[in-house]
Amino acid sequence: MKADDQIRPPEEESDVRLLRRERRISPLTFRILAVNLIALGFLAIGILYIDQYQETMIRSRIEALIKDAEVMAGALGEAATATTDKSELRLIPAEQIIVRVVGVTNNRTRLFGLDGNLWLDSRDLAVDQAVIIDELPRHEGWTAFWGNIEDRVTRLLDSLHRRRNLEQYHEVKDQIAGHYPEVERALEGDIGYRVRQLSDGAEIITVAAPVQRFRRVLGALLLSTDTRDIREAVRTTRMTFLKYFGSVLLLTLLLSWFLARTIVRPILRLARSADRISAGTHTGADIPDYSSRNDEIGDLSRSLKDMTFTLARQIDAVAAFAADVSHELKNPLTSLRSAVETLSLAKTDAAKEKLLGIIAEDVGRLDRLITDISNASRLDAEMSRSQMAEVNLITLLETLIDLYDTSQSGKIPTLHLDVAGAEGKDRRKLDRAYAVRGLEGQLGQLFRNLIDNAISFSKKDSHIWIRLSQTRDMVQVAVEDEGQGIPEDKLEDIFDRFYTERPKAEAFGKHSGLGLSICKQVVEAHGGAIIAENRRRVTGARFIVQLRHFPTRAEVPS
Repeated sequence: MKADDQIRPPEEESDVRLLRRERRISPLTFRILAVNLIALGFLAIGILYIDQYQETMIRSRIEALIKDAEVMAGALGEAATATTDKSELRLIPAEQIIVRVVGVTNNRTRLFGLDGNLWLDSRDLAVDQAVIIDELPRHEGWTAFWGNIEDRVTRLLDSLHRRRNLEQYHEVKDQIAGHYPEVERALEGDIGYRVRQLSDGAEIITVAAPVQRFRRVLGALLLSTDTRDIREAVRTTRMTFLKYFGSVLLLTLLLSWFLARTIVRPILRLARSADRISAGTHTGADIPDYSSRNDEIGDLSRSLKDMTFTLARQIDAVAAFAADVSHELKNPLTSLRSAVETLSLAKTDAAKEKLLGIIAEDVGRLDRLITDISNASRLDAEMSRSQMAEVNLITLLETLIDLYDTSQSGKIPTLHLDVAGAEGKDRRKLDRAYAVRGLEGQLGQLFRNLIDNAISFSKKDSHIWIRLSQTRDMVQVAVEDEGQGIPEDKLEDIFDRFYTERPKAEAFGKHSGLGLSICKQVVEAHGGAIIAENRRRVTGARFIVQLRHFPTRAEVPS
């Protein structure tokens, strides 16, 4: 079952007030639709440019008709006159020429004389007459429905793009040249044309050319044709375009809905789950699981789950830490109160001095506890705010050893630093080989705690070894002492807060039990690991710290 289709738990319908209001339409869904439809809108605007295509076709038709008129007028001027000095056209040869040409061009042809009267009309000659078929009204059904849709769309698009206000074409019974300005212009020796509008909305083109013989005007030839075929071609192109546009629009809406379902809905469910967690009514286990998706939504789901569980662990850790602190503080406080109450009952100076000593020890123990607790609490905040950088472990450990030798020489065991591969190697390359990425202050505290722990379990005349080694991507630091070792069943417990496993000769309360816990906290914050074990051939403990090698420029991802 897909994660999108998981059944919502009943708790989701609780009356907890969420941090965001319910929306009927997601803004992200609206943006997805808007982006997809904007690009489609530019395609829709292209339908208006089909009218430019119609204008081009009409212009080509006019040019073709002008050429036909010039050729036909020239033929009449050459063939329809008897001799070169004749000033009149002969109608019979002219009629024959018109009949033959019109039979090919199917253009209506009219011949006007110099007196302006109509001499010949191809319609009267039965040349271009044809059977006119009127379509019957459409019957009810899909054909009629789509036909009506096409008619309405055509009228709408025509109303959006009016080229110009055309003169209505009217044809009177007795035609003369005065009814046609282009004919009058032709009788003056110039070619003229007009585009008029028929009653059904189509255009009719008329072209008039002078019939001349040796530059002498003998009459005017008027050719006319309508543009119904052009209009039908444009109509067909429009409807094809609209059908294609409608299919693309439907596909775009479906894809947008799919994107909204696969992107917006999971994000909304994750946001609502986060709101319920913020309201304290749900846990991280109630976050929808989209980790199976190999995309950003899956990454978001995994990150949100990991963040929630990490936050829950931090909250549990804080609660446990508070409980531990409360328990550890009660022990010295109880001892301190008992000593204070008994002090007033002491009768001898020796008894009073003993009780004051107990009070001083308890106060010192409280001071150490509070100091260590403050350091442990501040550690997380410092590491989260600080920026990690390259840390040279050789230099860091050398500085620590010099500090111990200078301040506590003769009072503590002898410290030794052993760096693997140091012999015969350039110091600069060696430093680079043992560089890690981290916070120098926290790493210094880590190794101080380990060295202090080793000192507390070692005799003054013993030795403590700090050994540096490396693998391909890890740097390893081992701190070895010659103390009593660690009980095998306590190798994990020693990293717990307030756990103490001290030498028998050491007085109680000298340590808070937070040192190794802080070490583990620092190492884990640096993405490393810390291990405690006993040395095999000799008595003593070994603490191994593994930290990631500082990447060189070639290793840093771009």
